[in-house]
Amino acid sequence: MAPPGALQIGPRVYLRRLAAGDEEAFLAFARASRPLHHPWVHPPTTSAAFAKYLARAGREDACAMLILRRDTDAICGGATLSQIFYGSFENAYLGYSGSRATAGKGYMTEGLHCVLRHAFVGLKLHRVEANIQPGNTGSRALAKRCGFRLEGFSPRYLKVAGQWRDHERWAITREDWRALPDKPRIVAGPK
Repeated sequence: MAPPGALQIGPRVYLRRLAAGDEEAFLAFARASRPLHHPWVHPPTTSAAFAKYLARAGREDACAMLILRRDTDAICGGATLSQIFYGSFENAYLGYSGSRATAGKGYMTEGLHCVLRHAFVGLKLHRVEANIQPGNTGSRALAKRCGFRLEGFSPRYLKVAGQWRDHERWAITREDWRALPDKPRIVAGPK
């Protein structure tokens, strides 16, 4: 049986939209995972920050999702597709963060494949871009495992924790994703 609200279901994880009722679990995940996230990303760790994040996620051009374990419903990570464009661009920007409790166990790799399937099949996008700080070797490796390719370098590209940071631009297209030989089999989701 599919978990309620599942957007995609993989062998070990499923993907669903972030909701107001997720606040307590999300904040616990973000607080416990600070050592893994620092200094790269800063997910909301307070009720006020969560409310702002949820409001941004509710916009028409965004989709914030949780990556959850199928066996326990525990949060393995979160992902947001933002600045979703259609027309001749069909692109979104991807941000993600994993759980310290499940780091190194492959849940985020499977989860990002679910996110990409949702982007390319569910949302009918053509391209997804992830901007990653050069020193974030774990995130760079995750993007590469999921089929992203390095497209370029942008100095002082995004403001993180109050400072403009250099980022590498990693991207994947629908055609690249479909051609991946070793992506996990997504067992359910929109066709």
